[in-house]
Amino acid sequence: MQQSNSDGPLDRAFAIVGHVAGQVRAVSVAEIANALALPLPTAHRLIGNLEQRGLLQKALGTKRYVVGNQLVTLSAKVIGAAFRTTRRHAVLRAVAAEIGEQCEIGVVRDNVVAYVDSVRVSQPQGLQFNPGEAAPLHCTSTGKIYMSRLPERAREKLCRALTLTRYTETTIIDVENLMKVLDETRKRGWAKTNEEYVRGVVGCAVPIVSPDRELIACLGVSVPVARVSFAELDRFIAPLQKAAALLSETILQADEDGASDAS
Repeated sequence: MQQSNSDGPLDRAFAIVGHVAGQVRAVSVAEIANALALPLPTAHRLIGNLEQRGLLQKALGTKRYVVGNQLVTLSAKVIGAAFRTTRRHAVLRAVAAEIGEQCEIGVVRDNVVAYVDSVRVSQPQGLQFNPGEAAPLHCTSTGKIYMSRLPERAREKLCRALTLTRYTETTIIDVENLMKVLDETRKRGWAKTNEEYVRGVVGCAVPIVSPDRELIACLGVSVPVARVSFAELDRFIAPLQKAAALLSETILQADEDGASDAS
């Protein structure tokens, strides 16, 4: 049981949102109240307010709570804003220049990959993920990393719930095969895609994590297979991991200049 630092309604509401967001399964009002040492009527009232605003929602067919769609959307915007600061965009520019290919940062929102920042270093020849664009989970490197880090039961449930659309001849549309790839991705710690979303384009990505090792976003690259083969993608992993580590170190720090326009 944890105690909040303040008894104000806003502090309690933030504590509830933080608690629900940190769980791997849906939680009941009683469980939330017990975990946060809140009176049950207070928990009911605050959770009801949060539900009305879309910050929490009931898990399908239950009275238990998970994070709401509005909170997921807000969190993706917050992460995007954090990465578009001058210092972090400079890290992205540096790794793109080192690799010689466009690099992008993606997060998962509403079970799709949403790209929040990118740097292009050459004339576009392949798949270009630009800020604001979205892509499926099952055939992108960022999506594979996100799914691979879920608990096994949640991972399988998500795989079976997704519509595994075939985009190319190599798109993985069989749940068992996808689960096997995700298990390999989890063990390896990074992901690759082999012309699975767009024919002629391969890619790879590495996780960007918080100080407590929670996934924040992914740093990836997508390149024409005519220029870089699927096997050759491995040479990008080390510089991507180095840049991801720098981003992880700075993500919770404020920019000294306070700038958010990295153009």
